[in-house]
Amino acid sequence: MKNITVSVDDDTYRKARIRAAERDTSVSALVRLFLNEIASGGSALQQLKRDEVGLRASMPSFRGGDRVPRDDIHLRLADASFADWDDPEAERAFRDF
Repeated sequence: MKNITVSVDDDTYRKARIRAAERDTSVSALVRLFLNEIASGGSALQQLKRDEVGLRASMPSFRGGDRVPRDDIHLRLADASFADWDDPEAERAFRDF
C-alpha cells in the first residue's frame, strides 16, 4: 500500500473529520474510499444509474394507456377469494376497507 500526502485547508479538514466521525471511520479511510471509487469508474450511485439505463433499454415500450382501468382493479379485489388467508383478522380488515 502506498502512502500519499494531501494538503487541504483547515476548514475542509475539520469538516472531513466531522464526516468521518459521523461514519465511525477515519479521514484516511474516507480518502481511500474516494480514490477507490474514482479508480473503479465511479461511485455506487453512478453504477446504479448505469444499471438503470441498461435495464430501461431492455424493457419493452410502455405507454400510460397500457394501465389496467381502475374499475377492473376494484372488481378483481371484490372477486378475490379469501379462503387461503392465514390471518382472519387481516381478511376482516381488508373486507371492511
